[in-house]
Amino acid sequence: MSTTTPTASSESQPHMRRALGLTGLTFFGVTYMTVITVFTTYGIVNQVTGGKLPAAYIVAVITMLFTAGSYAAMVRRYPVAGSAYTYAQQSFGGAAGFLTGWVMLLDYLFIPMINFMLIGIYMNTQFPAIPIWVFTLAALLLVLVFNVLGITLVSKLNMAIIALSVVLVIVFVALAFKQHLGGATDVGIIEPFTFGEGGIGAIASGAAILALSFLGFDAVSTLSEEAKNPRRDIPRAIMLSTLVGGFFFILVAWAGALAFDPDWASMDQAQIDAAGTTVMDSFGASWFTAFFVAVYVAGAFGSGMTGQVSVSRILYAMGRDGMLPKPLSRLHKRFGTPIVAAVVVSTFALSALFVPFDVAAFMISFGALAAFAMVNLSVIRTYLFPKGGRTRPATAWEILRFGVIPLVGFGLTIWLWTSLQPITWLVGACWLVLGVGVIVLVTRGFRGPVPKMDFSEGDPTTQQIDALGDEFPLEGERR
Repeated sequence: MSTTTPTASSESQPHMRRALGLTGLTFFGVTYMTVITVFTTYGIVNQVTGGKLPAAYIVAVITMLFTAGSYAAMVRRYPVAGSAYTYAQQSFGGAAGFLTGWVMLLDYLFIPMINFMLIGIYMNTQFPAIPIWVFTLAALLLVLVFNVLGITLVSKLNMAIIALSVVLVIVFVALAFKQHLGGATDVGIIEPFTFGEGGIGAIASGAAILALSFLGFDAVSTLSEEAKNPRRDIPRAIMLSTLVGGFFFILVAWAGALAFDPDWASMDQAQIDAAGTTVMDSFGASWFTAFFVAVYVAGAFGSGMTGQVSVSRILYAMGRDGMLPKPLSRLHKRFGTPIVAAVVVSTFALSALFVPFDVAAFMISFGALAAFAMVNLSVIRTYLFPKGGRTRPATAWEILRFGVIPLVGFGLTIWLWTSLQPITWLVGACWLVLGVGVIVLVTRGFRGPVPKMDFSEGDPTTQQIDALGDEFPLEGERR
């Protein structure tokens, strides 16, 4: 890479501000995952697994740790906005990169939407006279305003939301164990971690749905151009947010399984969607249910806010590369935020007013797992089989770190991916065909190359990366 500093002209253009350190990045990831997101799919996954939500989380966490390691490896190589889109693009070419980013858009576009839906559903349980859509629309508009105002404000709000969520989790776990010890259920301590009647297949199906709970580490990687030291702090934040979020997911799911063990198969769809309030009502304390709804809504708002921040950065990267309309790469002159992309995401999120909740949840997992699989393969290609060949043979550690571990992550991800319901594959396939159509239009019938980010010498993005001056140079770099 070049060591040339950015030119004056490039410095005068609107740009993203490097304002986030390790703490802010980790909080962003954990807020995106939101500690109480357990209750987002609580009813759906318990229904699929026969009440074995904790076991599904164990499988999901193990799979996600392998993939999080791959994200950490790729962000050190390409510390720029774009996430899996950029990684696959630089590893396998523009077409593969675009299709990866295109499929990934499914989860990122649906994440804000599903959170706005949940805000409406849970607020309606407390204020039934007000229609769900009113709360949903209000949350959507407020998130758009915060997104435009900038990443620093979002980071401050994240810390407050996490603090409230941790308080809720502590109280919930205490009440759950008290209720279990009081004989409310006869569930054994280890029983929630067993496979149950559905076997490993049902657990895998549940874990596949739970992939949406772990998008926080992917979201962290989209902030590479807003981190103070992306090559050092983003990999650490990715692993930390996955570990912290995974720990709380398992703890809350386990406590809930011990305290409340209904016949999930007999519940109707409305009860499944708002299963969190049903669990809280079982404690017999109306104040706690109200507190739960308040904190859950705050958590859903934070997750929707960080989700919209992330997807707007991906659209920004695609617009900058020319794969989507150029206006998407337009930044707000004062706040340095991708204003056009943010408005587009909010417009798409309006579909939360009519799309079924379970459909949105399945589609998020489909897009997430597809992107995770490509990131794992990108590590192998980038580090072990780089374009132009390696300058020296790979060491045993490099083969393990950049070959075996990503390959295991790829295999686990594909296993979960194929465990999703058939309707998810149908919708995903239609979306993929639409993405191929975009490539046909952009390349004028494949007569031209698929645009991609340029990392050659003299390119402004390369100059920004080189100007970081971090203490983790890559193989072949001299500082």
